[in-house]
Amino acid sequence: MASSNGLASLGADGAVAPAHALSLSADAYENDGQLELMWAMKAYNHAEVYFNLISSVDPKFLKLTKMDDEIYSSFKEKFKHLDLKLLNPDDLKSAEAKEKWRPFCNQYEGQVEDFNYGTLLRLDCGKDYTDENTIFTTRIQFFAIEIARNREGFNDAVFSSRSSKS
Repeated sequence: MASSNGLASLGADGAVAPAHALSLSADAYENDGQLELMWAMKAYNHAEVYFNLISSVDPKFLKLTKMDDEIYSSFKEKFKHLDLKLLNPDDLKSAEAKEKWRPFCNQYEGQVEDFNYGTLLRLDCGKDYTDENTIFTTRIQFFAIEIARNREGFNDAVFSSRSSKS
C-alpha cells in the first residue's frame, strides 16, 4: 500500500497521471502494480514514438540527444564488436555484460536526462517491436545502440520499407 503521502494521496485522477506519479520519491511506493503499469506504458509509448520517427524520417539525420557524438564515440570504443543488426540479449544482460555496461552508463548520469530509465529496445533492427523482438534496457543503452544503428545505416530498412508504402 502507498504511504499517506504517496500514490493514494493523488486521488483517482492523479493516480492515473503518470508524469505526476512518477515524479514522487521512491519512498512513497511499495510494490504497486499501478506504478509498474505506468512505467510499462511510458516505455511502450517511447518505443512507439521512436519507431514512427525512424519510419518517417531518414534515420541518418536524427539527433536523439545533445550528446550524440560523444555517446557514439564512447560506445564504439567500448563495444566495437557488438552486433548492431541482431543483438544478443546476453550482450546486454549477462553478469559479464552488466559489468562492462555499468561504467559506460554511469558516465552519463547528470548529463543525459533519464539515462537509467527503463526503455524498450529492438533486438533485430530490421523488425518492429514485438514480444519476441524486444528487450528492456536503460535509456542510455537504447541511445547508444540506436545512435549507432542510425549512423551506420542499420535502421535504413525500416525507413525504406515504410516510406515506400506511402
